[in-house]
Amino acid sequence: MKHSSSRAFFAYWDKKRGAARAPDRADIDPAAVRGLLGDIFVLSCEPNLGFPFRVAGTRVCALAGRDLKDQSFAALFAEASRSEIEEITTIVADETLGAIAGVTAAREDGSKAYLELLLLPFNARPHTPVSVTGVLAPFDDECGALSAFTLTSWRYLHQPEKLLPRAIRKLQIARGLMVYEGLR
Repeated sequence: MKHSSSRAFFAYWDKKRGAARAPDRADIDPAAVRGLLGDIFVLSCEPNLGFPFRVAGTRVCALAGRDLKDQSFAALFAEASRSEIEEITTIVADETLGAIAGVTAAREDGSKAYLELLLLPFNARPHTPVSVTGVLAPFDDECGALSAFTLTSWRYLHQPEKLLPRAIRKLQIARGLMVYEGLR
């Protein structure tokens, strides 16, 4: 992660999840990330609606040039990147796996702006809507309204799987060749 907002929000999210794959939505306290709220958003996981914004920070809305509440997240992206961002967001929600992406966008004068997108899942609970949170932060503070967001790179944030104590004991016992009996 290159942007300080992405690093700070990921550190907070990581601390809140503890040993779980993701924190509950209720565990995130906006007061604890007050300085980052302008860059933070929450998406509703409704792929048929393009992952509408539930909440969008003021800076995220300023980047789009409009209020984003109930607007499609995928619609911010150029047609060439739209299916990719929908797939990434679906994987973040379904697999409870974070993602980080590099994004470019067109300024009003035609030049490019560079941004970083962080997508993080919430723990799925029965009878509650699935949602994803994240950060969309520009590297240049004076971007103005942007359009035609395009993915340039992305990767998933794989978390190290913890081995259960029993599996560790088995690995300690079986140091060499293992023979399994089977049928001929």
